[in-house]
Amino acid sequence: MTANAATVTRARTGGPREDGPKILEHAMGWTLVVVVAMLVTQLGLL
Repeated sequence: MTANAATVTRARTGGPREDGPKILEHAMGWTLVVVVAMLVTQLGLL
């Protein structure tokens, strides 16, 4: 097996070049922000 064949058969593990559904990532990020804000408010930490 050559070095080129070894790199082709490896699975992608993500990283900066991984193109995914950016709108889903954005929505999940804002959902996390809202959940943390609700938790802080309910616990009276604000």
